[in-house]
Amino acid sequence: MNIHIIDTGFFKLDGGAMFGVVPKSLWNKQNPADEKNLCSWAMRCLLIEDGERLILIDTGMGNKQDTKFFGHYDLHGDATLLGSIRDKGFEPADITDVLLTHLHFDHVGGAVSFSKDNSQLLPTFPNATYWSNEAHWNWAVNPNPREKASFLKENILPLQESGQLQFIQNKTSPFEKLDFIYVDGHTEQMMLPVISYNDRKLIYVADLLPSSFHIPLPWIMSYDMRPLQTMDEKQQILKNAADENHILLFEHDPLYEAGIVEHTEKGIRIRERGKLSDFIGE
Repeated sequence: MNIHIIDTGFFKLDGGAMFGVVPKSLWNKQNPADEKNLCSWAMRCLLIEDGERLILIDTGMGNKQDTKFFGHYDLHGDATLLGSIRDKGFEPADITDVLLTHLHFDHVGGAVSFSKDNSQLLPTFPNATYWSNEAHWNWAVNPNPREKASFLKENILPLQESGQLQFIQNKTSPFEKLDFIYVDGHTEQMMLPVISYNDRKLIYVADLLPSSFHIPLPWIMSYDMRPLQTMDEKQQILKNAADENHILLFEHDPLYEAGIVEHTEKGIRIRERGKLSDFIGE
């Protein structure tokens, strides 16, 4: 198995929304805001080579929205989804599976692209099976008013219309070395991939822990649908990660790809963070 970080660029979100009830005097030391109170965040995906399968986890924001949409989020940086995949030596047609942790636009936007003549929306990866789960899919296509702006039909429905969408059932996995943790605090049935790699467990923590700054339990996004449940889910996953020395992979951390946590007198805290290669030796 080979694991590759796939960078897709950065975007900006309101710092207060990203850190919830935590005072700006604290979070601004971790990720300083600009004059509009916006902080920069990565959209970091993962590519896994495992035998004949080439598995992409999440797809970033994509590039098919209009200028007004991107103006809200100040998409920046040189990296793109397809550019980063090609930098690793692969083409879109090589991807066999696309695993979507959840269907918010900054995780699924790159899954669908315009056709060459811009006449229709098609899956970006023509030979891939796209994986979600039925409970989250139903939540996304019938969104509540608070979350509706994060679920864009043009990012989602073409996957089903193409026939490339399949659902993962709870407590099962179509992948030999990947399992899943299901969490409901951020959104209904978000899936966190757990990768078995050289006798270690790597957890792609998606929006449960968007960055290494979010390790303390009260540091929870205002975007979460059920913040108290997020706190409970964080507590259990972080306890296991500290007990068993799991590697956490951060999707949105602007600086750090991965980290390890430990028990301290103040609760669980980050012990070490850096590039994924710092932890898996590649």
